[in-house]
Amino acid sequence: MKTKTVARIKDVSIMLIDDAEKLVPIKPICQALEVNYSSQLEKIKSDEILGSTVPLRGIVAADGKEREMACIPFKLVFGWLFTINPKNVKAEAKEQIIKYRLECYNALFNYFTDQGEFLEQKQKALEKQLEEVERLRVDYSDQKKLLNEARKTLNDIKEMTFEEWQMDKRQLALDFPN
Repeated sequence: MKTKTVARIKDVSIMLIDDAEKLVPIKPICQALEVNYSSQLEKIKSDEILGSTVPLRGIVAADGKEREMACIPFKLVFGWLFTINPKNVKAEAKEQIIKYRLECYNALFNYFTDQGEFLEQKQKALEKQLEEVERLRVDYSDQKKLLNEARKTLNDIKEMTFEEWQMDKRQLALDFPN
């Protein structure tokens, strides 16, 4: 089982256990934030989503000894951290928690509003491109007619005989006003 440091909080390494699924021990995070580990573990276990994801894993602790620790999947750590109430942490960690929660609010806002902005811009681009395609289709149709007329004239010129040319040359051309 490999471990990897994914974050540091107040000189405490937050480790990622890289086995079949990536897991993060809860206790070192609680200690670093100076929040009550037992109450956080109970809160996690009673959560509809997090509760079913808390396995115990043997972890090498900071003192080098292996201990069983409750873990949660790495992909859920950020959501759990968001639920920590700044009122429940010591004064030294309160500012970090508030800053983190604000970043989460901003990330959620950006995720959901950026998607709407993307769809709006995509729709405008689609409408503009559809207009351009239609304009080019009409231009192509007009140019195709002109090309066909030019080919017909070219073929008429190719097929013209000397005799036809002579007869045409002798014709009197009169321009009548419309």
